Amino acid sequence: MGPRKRGERKRKAEENSAQDEEVADTSGAGKSSERSAGKVVSGKKSRTKGGKKYIGAHVSISGGIWKAVEDSVELGGRSFALFLGSQRTWQRPALDQSAAVKFQKACAQHGFDPTHILPHGSYLMNCGSPKQDVFTKSQAMLVDELSRCSALGLTQFNFHPGASIDSSTEKCIERIAQAINHAHNQTSAVITVLENMSGQGSTVGGQFNELKRIIDRVRDKTRVGVCLDTCHAFAAGYDISKAGGVKSMLDQFDQEVGLHYLRAFHLNDSKGILGCHLDRHEDIGCGNIGISAFRDIVNEPRLDNIPLILETPGRPGFEYAEQIKLLYSLCED
Repeated sequence: MGPRKRGERKRKAEENSAQDEEVADTSGAGKSSERSAGKVVSGKKSRTKGGKKYIGAHVSISGGIWKAVEDSVELGGRSFALFLGSQRTWQRPALDQSAAVKFQKACAQHGFDPTHILPHGSYLMNCGSPKQDVFTKSQAMLVDELSRCSALGLTQFNFHPGASIDSSTEKCIERIAQAINHAHNQTSAVITVLENMSGQGSTVGGQFNELKRIIDRVRDKTRVGVCLDTCHAFAAGYDISKAGGVKSMLDQFDQEVGLHYLRAFHLNDSKGILGCHLDRHEDIGCGNIGISAFRDIVNEPRLDNIPLILETPGRPGFEYAEQIKLLYSLCED
């Protein structure tokens, strides 16, 4: 077993150990985040098809944050997501400046633009928590995450909005917006990207109108956006599996939120059925969403030039590299 795979298993174990009440209600059990493909293919930036689609995967930072760039190249990805620190603890060591320099140099060398890189927030965060200690720590962590993005030369940061636990949805939305406004006051430029949720437990953001209500309360609208997760949307009741379903969902998102807020997509099939509210990711074409929806996604002009990130579990012979290759093969131009 090579050092990259050993590091990946360690990080997976760290992620799984974060199981307090807040995490259980906000993270979901289906995200397979820091996977690296078992068998990789040569990554080439120039393609004859799908030139405006930036498909990639959530990769590991084990061994150094710049390693995420190298992994993405090996996978054949044109975008990628990553965590910016440990998923186990609220307190993390400061970002090493030499590592940040290596990361930026690697991005420049391999042609990764910051707009196609989507850092993912810690599952410990619950910016909507009614528990003052959790809210305070989450708000501070959001500031820290945005500061790390700035140090890495990144322009956007994706996170799960939060969960109301034993309070109301409206109060949860107010707290999330409060945390975002506070983080914006403490940092500059980096865009906070809200992820839609599956509606599991007391999570907020499963319905587009909830995302809009958060955005409405954010003072600086230029620094807020949305990442749509296909599994979460399907589990929340948006039927993208049917013919024309992807188009209908995007039309509805445009009406309720506004397409100008759409910053990224997470590409995941779903183990659960439509409207199940379960966050259970499946490999592309192997779940209840089905391959046709992903063909529509990679051929949808409204999704040009934004990161399209895989968070699928993977299986022997069908890891990230193979799934990226499959998605590009579905592109018609």
